[in-house]
Amino acid sequence: MGNCWFRGSSFSYEVSSNGKADSQKVSTPSVRKEESLKLPSNPEEVEDLRRDTATNHLMTFTFDELKIITGNFRQDYVLGGGGFGRVYKGFINQDLREGLQPLQVAVKVHDVDNSLQGHREWLAEVIFLGQLSHPNLVKLIGYCFEDEHRVLIYEFMPRGSVESNLFSIVLLPLSWSIRMKIALEAAKGLAFLHEAETPVIFRDFKTSNILLDMDYNAKLSDFGLAKDGPVGDESHVSTRIMGTYGYAAPEYLMTGHLTAMSDVYSFGVVLLELLTGRKSLDMSRPVHQQTLTDWAAPLLTQKKKVLEIVDRRLGGDYPEKAVQKTAMLIHHCLNRNPKARPLMRDIVDSLEPLQVAAELPPAPVYEF
Repeated sequence: MGNCWFRGSSFSYEVSSNGKADSQKVSTPSVRKEESLKLPSNPEEVEDLRRDTATNHLMTFTFDELKIITGNFRQDYVLGGGGFGRVYKGFINQDLREGLQPLQVAVKVHDVDNSLQGHREWLAEVIFLGQLSHPNLVKLIGYCFEDEHRVLIYEFMPRGSVESNLFSIVLLPLSWSIRMKIALEAAKGLAFLHEAETPVIFRDFKTSNILLDMDYNAKLSDFGLAKDGPVGDESHVSTRIMGTYGYAAPEYLMTGHLTAMSDVYSFGVVLLELLTGRKSLDMSRPVHQQTLTDWAAPLLTQKKKVLEIVDRRLGGDYPEKAVQKTAMLIHHCLNRNPKARPLMRDIVDSLEPLQVAAELPPAPVYEF
């Protein structure tokens, strides 16, 4: 994985307020040899590249098969979407191919629009999730690369994203125990990436990229911006700035120097969202409260005042000492000095004692 083709880019990307990166082509040549490598441009080249590094079996689907899986991309099958395109629920079985076991899936259709960056992000997911396997990473079932179509087929996560659950005005509030379960499992996913044989930096860790199964088991998704981490004597990876306002580490925004500590900062922001029930960036709030970290950071080390920023929808149903310990952990993750932030494995160790048994509400039912 250390020789992955997507290390670096000859494009410049700016972080956008809606969470996806906008791109502008620049005329300056690449400074890294790897950056000039040609991206696979046809299915055969993708398979050749994937086979060099793959450890997970992935199925290749035709676009006609995806139409069958999604009911011809029915509008009422749409699970969500974003700058990349739309995600549809779907179903595969032996009617599609003999021998296939019945399985609910999520079909992510990339709106490539002849964009090099869109192709790059699609390919990054195919390569990374073809190599990596962990209980807290979403499982990639297969993909489609046909003409202009770039599609990914994942395991179906019935409860959707942490974002859609945490900030919903319709669903019941997530309990404290479930929030801590999500935090621990997301931390385990990041720790696994950081400690892989060739470290991986997720680079876009946020609540919308953490998905939940029926039992609120958390899995990281959307590896489109992931990067191989520094190896050997390297202290960082130099990249174009990409990510999401409110989550990106300040030193990364200033320098483009990417390290595992960039993910740790983003984890601290997500943990703060779980604690407060507030979005990392909310322009509808008063000016001094719009950026969550600016508003909450001064209170995290104050044992009494930190209780005042806990999500009111919890109704006070949480252990105060656990809240205070969580707040201190957030404080360390958000340290302006990246070298002073804890490692993800240490964060996992800190969250383990804060777990309490959770009673799970019924899972949503989807008709196929």
